[in-house]
Amino acid sequence: MTEMKDDLKKTPLFNEHLRLKAKMVDFSGWSMPLQYSSIIEEVKAVRENIGMFDVSHMGEFLVKGPDTEKFIDKVITNSFSTLKNGEICYSPICNENGGIIDDLLVYKFSNQKAMIVVNASNISKDFNWFKKQAESFRVDLFNISEETALIAVQGPKTEEVLQEISQIVLKDIEYYCFTEGRVNGIKVLISRTGYTGEDGFELYVSPDASIPLWRKILEVGQSVGIKPCGLGARDVLRLEAAYMLYGNDIDENTTPLEASLTWTVKFEKEDFIGKNALLEQKEQGLEKVLKGFVISGKAIARHGDKILKDEKEVGYITSGTKSPTLDKSIALGYVKKDFAKINEEFIVKIRDKDFKATIVKLPFYRGTVKSKTKKKSS
Repeated sequence: MTEMKDDLKKTPLFNEHLRLKAKMVDFSGWSMPLQYSSIIEEVKAVRENIGMFDVSHMGEFLVKGPDTEKFIDKVITNSFSTLKNGEICYSPICNENGGIIDDLLVYKFSNQKAMIVVNASNISKDFNWFKKQAESFRVDLFNISEETALIAVQGPKTEEVLQEISQIVLKDIEYYCFTEGRVNGIKVLISRTGYTGEDGFELYVSPDASIPLWRKILEVGQSVGIKPCGLGARDVLRLEAAYMLYGNDIDENTTPLEASLTWTVKFEKEDFIGKNALLEQKEQGLEKVLKGFVISGKAIARHGDKILKDEKEVGYITSGTKSPTLDKSIALGYVKKDFAKINEEFIVKIRDKDFKATIVKLPFYRGTVKSKTKKKSS
């Protein structure tokens, strides 16, 4: 996140953030709210009550055509064909070397229609890559990112608050499932997904309808202390829940196997891009793996900080924060496989000072997020 520039892209809710006096920052070329009140207050709201995020900067692609199922199973490591209509899967997409191009969600409407949701920083890169891969399939691809606003409502009180204004029975939407209907009379696609570790919903809506929907949810949520939340809280929440951030924890130099995302790689599929490289890596054994660390003291580890064992460099930090929920300094990082055991101790160099770091079981914090019996957690 850097200083503001004049040519930043704006979400349909940009003026709402200004009205609520958010501190705005440059995030992947978008002017986005970092925080409204304080990051700690916003994290607390999501963990205990309810918080709402504008995530309209995310990218959405529609895939339609008779080869939709074949095409998506070719490009993602997870399985699209085994999903039922109305189900969602999380998956990396990989290059031929097994490196992660992006991590995304795939929504299955039918065998011939799907929606792919990608990270904001990768919209153009991903769309061009999908177009290239689609050349030998009978599918049409549409980038609907600019026609789609996205509001995430997260926290243990989300269902009760949203149900007040929903014409959809929310308890019937299972985790990683979606439906189409109306909330406050506004047409939405609503899914039980999120990036916080708490129960909640994400609402895809037309840009024009996003403002009245945003305002109405803030209004009905007042009784339980709803807060609008920014990227600062979102980053802390996702790290406490041990969710990856593309560009920090995963990128084209890391594979799903190294990133502890093995559960998203379906080797039983006939073929997918990167399969041979990942099979080879699986057979040869991993050199590095992503693990969670608790760091002693109050220092916050940052991306790129070195991890040492017996004064030798054995890894590096990818994300770090002070967890207000746990009152601990936590981090994700890659270490050599030989040392990647729970309770193993290391030194992390933070601004030239040494701090003890211990590997712990992930996630750091497990909130009210629902679980799906067939979906293993990483």
